[in-house]
Amino acid sequence: MSAPAAGLGAGRYVAVDERPAATVTSVHELTTADGATVRGVLATVPGARTVVCLMHPRQDVTHHALVPHLLRAGAAVWTQHTRSVNNDLTLVHEQALLDVAAGMVFLRERGFDAVVPLGHSGGGTLYAFYLEQAGLAPADRLATTPAGRPTKLADAAMPLSDGVVFLAPHPGQGRLLLGCIDPSVADEADPLSVVPELDPFRAENGFAEPPASSSYAPAFLERYRAAQRERVARIDAVAREHVARAAEARAAHQRSGDPADRRRALAPHVITVFRTDADPRTVDLSLDPSERPYGSLFGARPDLINYGQVGFGRLTTPEAWLSTWSGLSTRADFARCAPGVTVPTLFVELTGDQAAFPSDTRTMVAALGATDRTHVAVRGTHFGGAIAPGEPTGNELAAERIATWLGERHELTPPAPSP
Repeated sequence: MSAPAAGLGAGRYVAVDERPAATVTSVHELTTADGATVRGVLATVPGARTVVCLMHPRQDVTHHALVPHLLRAGAAVWTQHTRSVNNDLTLVHEQALLDVAAGMVFLRERGFDAVVPLGHSGGGTLYAFYLEQAGLAPADRLATTPAGRPTKLADAAMPLSDGVVFLAPHPGQGRLLLGCIDPSVADEADPLSVVPELDPFRAENGFAEPPASSSYAPAFLERYRAAQRERVARIDAVAREHVARAAEARAAHQRSGDPADRRRALAPHVITVFRTDADPRTVDLSLDPSERPYGSLFGARPDLINYGQVGFGRLTTPEAWLSTWSGLSTRADFARCAPGVTVPTLFVELTGDQAAFPSDTRTMVAALGATDRTHVAVRGTHFGGAIAPGEPTGNELAAERIATWLGERHELTPPAPSP
């Protein structure tokens, strides 16, 4: 894959190799502890006794680029959906943990010798959150979501894994959004409203027309980061107001049985969050320097993408905002969860990552609770592309490190090549 081109979404998609001919694939439907239905795909090769699990809280990873590499190394691969796959409007991370748990129970019952989650990007925080909660006694697990709803985590079987791999994990959906939400939005009902002195794409504040790198002064960045937290706090307040009104309506219905109260409790409040692709580090490459290309996860022109439909947390319910997207309220924060990750851990950093910057990676690695902890860095962009034309992809380099690490700890028997 070449370096990102001028297109708005360039660099987001990476080609996937062929799977070994001996691969056997089966689809499974699972029921979670709270009665939801989730689906997963199990791909196996002859002799596989170790299974690697891939999940993401929001995305379908069935065709993740690492799957063929892991199968060729001799591991089985389990790719699973959460209940919010490809539609994160109602994504509550505490519910997603129940989805992870259903998959872990299923794989234990299949009799694999070792079960090893592999969390890429947001999947990293999902698995860190799961392992933190799975390591606690049921009574000590989180009892409620940030919105106050029961989690049912105490009632779920949550098997621990035999290790975990984190590939380019970012700090968590909420922490990620806290870094890239645009604090210059003057009116939450107007996507074009701007507070000029906070506008990151204004030349007077340090922005340069692409592809030249911008240059922001420390004083501007200090104001900017503080204003980002203030904007998230304002949205938190709106979300909590909606949550309180719904709870009041539920309580009124319990007292009165009046269907009107029930309707008030069920009526959705969808929060629209404009302009969420505005992390200064994506256009000022001197900030938290790395081998990353100019641009964000969504493409090479954050100054334009920020105003479009694509972006993190753009439409969300109040409960999903508080659980997933609020960097001030979410519990799905990698650094918060990491001390509870005590199983053998491999952390693979991609040196051109546009979502987890070097300072984020240092914080996350240092927070891990595992005594058996390995941190490696390979050249690649966040989605596993190559940094420069003609180089191996980040996925190829990462797969080599992951296969070696797995083989040192668990039995791997690569399938025989096709005749």
